[in-house]
Amino acid sequence: MPSHVPTITAFERSPDRGRGLARDLRVRWALEEVGQPYEVRLLSFAEMKEPGHRAIHPFGQVPTYEAGALALFESGAIVLHIAERHAGLLPQDPDARARSIAWMFAALNTVEPPIFERALATILERDEPWYAARLAKLEDAIRLRLGDLARRLGESEWLDGAFSAGDLLMVTVLRRVAGSPLLDAHPNLAAYVARAEARPAYRRAFDDQLAVFTAASDGG
Repeated sequence: MPSHVPTITAFERSPDRGRGLARDLRVRWALEEVGQPYEVRLLSFAEMKEPGHRAIHPFGQVPTYEAGALALFESGAIVLHIAERHAGLLPQDPDARARSIAWMFAALNTVEPPIFERALATILERDEPWYAARLAKLEDAIRLRLGDLARRLGESEWLDGAFSAGDLLMVTVLRRVAGSPLLDAHPNLAAYVARAEARPAYRRAFDDQLAVFTAASDGG
């Protein structure tokens, strides 16, 4: 395989059951948006914890990204790297570029934490006596963030001019509450997610990730 073709890692058997929520989707989508071919190395949960993989990702997770001598972990950092080296995900204007990067940070540091914690709580804490109170608190935090985001987006198609890496990451975060009353309370955000999901690059990334789950389910 040529060294310039990046290799990313992904779940061999994704816990999201093919719903496109695993974070390698972000990297696949970014690569599809910029037209960069890539290879995928599938890992089991055991392989993710082995020394070879931990040498790339110290926390034993996916995705990772390798191209030549460069090895990266953290989906946001990988998407930023792709966006900085290929046209299509960051504006050329320096100020607009900085704003797009700010939205990348906002997606991962401000909007995602309560949404992801809610997803974990519904799986890991459902039988705990504090579950109802914790869920209510998390959903209040999510409503606050989504309300702020909906007001900022308004009737715009994307967060700041043309579609950018900021939109890509924000949409992958919002998809965790897609179809729920939390997102449906803001029709402009639901429409924003649907617009992004209609992009051909997103469809290719989603279908490729889904194919992995389907093959694993079929025993392939």
